[in-house]
Amino acid sequence: MPTLAQLRELQAIAQAGLTYTRDPYDRERFGRLLALTAELLAEGTGQTPEEVHGLLQIERGYLTPKVDVRAVVLNAAGEVLLTRERVDGLWSLPGGWADPGDSPREVAVREVREETGRGVRAVRLLALLDKDKHPHPPDLWAVYKVFLACELLEDVAAHPDNTETLESGWFLPDDLPPLSLGRNLPEQVRRMVALWREPGLGVDVD
Repeated sequence: MPTLAQLRELQAIAQAGLTYTRDPYDRERFGRLLALTAELLAEGTGQTPEEVHGLLQIERGYLTPKVDVRAVVLNAAGEVLLTRERVDGLWSLPGGWADPGDSPREVAVREVREETGRGVRAVRLLALLDKDKHPHPPDLWAVYKVFLACELLEDVAAHPDNTETLESGWFLPDDLPPLSLGRNLPEQVRRMVALWREPGLGVDVD
């Protein structure tokens, strides 16, 4: 069975071929390669071939990693802000996919507001990580994870202004609730808190 990295490489080759070739026969071949890759990716990620193929059809052009922005917010007690995801009932740092037209700072501020009702200011990059370099569950996409230190401006919790999260709360780094491991790992959360507290540690980069 090919590795997830090998399958993503096949996906990238197929998508690049579909983007740049002008030969109709090559387009047919690259389309078939993408379909076969979807079948194999489904086996590796636990999704159905139809679901994976549908997602791959949405992606157009030269394939690049997706960008996941996470806000690291601490309170005066040294607790970190987490949100509970509706999809799995588990917890994560506030955040989500970067949207075209929004800077990482804007994504972090918006996601914290939408998911927790709190106001923050993004002040510093903590880490830029390649998800594949860390023991997350298998993912269909290659993902770069951006972690930003955010200062708390107003700690007034409100009901999440979206349909993706259930609640939010403050937790000590050494006493974290069950985490949504596709989004963040316990050791990542603790490392981000350490980087937040000690700017001299620099920025973690894979």
